[in-house]
Amino acid sequence: MIFNSFQFLWLFPIIFIGYYFLQLLFPESIRKHGRMANVLLLVISYGLYMQWKPVFALVLLGVTVITYSFAIIIEKKKAFGCKKYLIYSGILLALLPLLIFKYANFVNEILTNVVGGGNLKGLNWAIPLGISFFTFQAIGYLWDVYYRRIRAEHNLIDYMLFVSFFPQIMSGPISKAKDLLPQIKAEREFDYGKAVQGLKWILWGMFMKVVLADRLGMYVDTVFNNYEYHSGISCFAASICYTFQIYADFAGYSLMAIGVGRLMGFELINNFNRPYFSVSITEFWHRWHISLSTWLKDYIYIPLGGSRCSKLRNYWNIFVTFLVSGIWHGANWTFVIWGVMHGVFQILEKASGLQKCDRKSGVVMASRILVTFILVNFAWIFFRMPTVNDAIGYIMRIFTEQGHLYSNVGVSVVVFFLPWIMLIVSEFRDEYFPGKFLLLNSKYSFIRWCSYVTLTIMIILFGVLDSGQFIYVSF
Repeated sequence: MIFNSFQFLWLFPIIFIGYYFLQLLFPESIRKHGRMANVLLLVISYGLYMQWKPVFALVLLGVTVITYSFAIIIEKKKAFGCKKYLIYSGILLALLPLLIFKYANFVNEILTNVVGGGNLKGLNWAIPLGISFFTFQAIGYLWDVYYRRIRAEHNLIDYMLFVSFFPQIMSGPISKAKDLLPQIKAEREFDYGKAVQGLKWILWGMFMKVVLADRLGMYVDTVFNNYEYHSGISCFAASICYTFQIYADFAGYSLMAIGVGRLMGFELINNFNRPYFSVSITEFWHRWHISLSTWLKDYIYIPLGGSRCSKLRNYWNIFVTFLVSGIWHGANWTFVIWGVMHGVFQILEKASGLQKCDRKSGVVMASRILVTFILVNFAWIFFRMPTVNDAIGYIMRIFTEQGHLYSNVGVSVVVFFLPWIMLIVSEFRDEYFPGKFLLLNSKYSFIRWCSYVTLTIMIILFGVLDSGQFIYVSF
């Protein structure tokens, strides 16, 4: 279910009412209500997932059953050596659908270029929705059982819901079992305060997606898709727009997912913490896609040795971790280079001691924020372009092609820039004046309701209401 679609507007209220109706139906038995509610949520999650392509629900079910079964077997085995073979076997089987659907063509292309000959037939698959997200979530659970951080889950219904929970299955956040499974097992009663906060997050997330991200996307697509015909200043402006677009798009989705989860009684991890105020690339990854960053740290970086090793080995661990990050995002050399760039930036920061910054010095801090933003911005160009040659050509055009700024995007300057300014002001307020100048969370009801109405009007008047997919759904 796409959060910015008409279907969400009429279907989710039905889901919400039906979900909490069970509590009224079984008021004498919270445990029974919890079990019935989990079954209902599981049916809803699979039903919504099957709207896209029903057959791919078998992939979701397969990854779920594999990790569920191997976790129980691993927990029962006492010999560490035996468990090691089991964990590797379970992870390989769980990764197999992801490798086949997402990376088979990429590997085939590499082999074809190296060995020669025609492409192998039968490798052009459609990618199951959210496969990278639910696969990593299930594998993270399996590792946690292996390291005895948690006990294996024996209730198949609860575990299936953990892997397939509908607000987060498309684009995360990637939840840890220790955080989400206890909530699945706990009683969940309607909480008015949490429900109101959830609705606020949905409203702000919708604004970020349809008013800011999709409106910026009009300019981004026009320039990026035909960059050969645009000036350097237009290409640079479009790259800045894409930097904000991908943030507003992904953060908007995450806020809506968290809001929907909160309405259903769940606390999902916050995926973003104002990443463009980072003073280093290292800090950027503490603020951007936090659930993925945490996953990479816990299951790639630390097992490789983390920072408790020699400097050279630590640099290698950073490099491998962000190489995996790039590959996770897509089967294309552009994503590989994007991940490597972020890894190299962090290695250089750590080698020079620049991964941290004294925030007491305003000039130094502002300069570091600007440099970090520019580095992230140019890395996003590789993320956005279809080929490495296109990315390099785009960057070269920024520095070599003179001309005027392209501005014909079919909307007025006010419509184009006002949402952008609103986001920057909001982010600046939360970063440097937390708890002050609040709108949606103001203690004055008049200010709150004016904010609700204003955002709603802007969504209706200025939003791109075409049910366009979120950028990270394709990953």
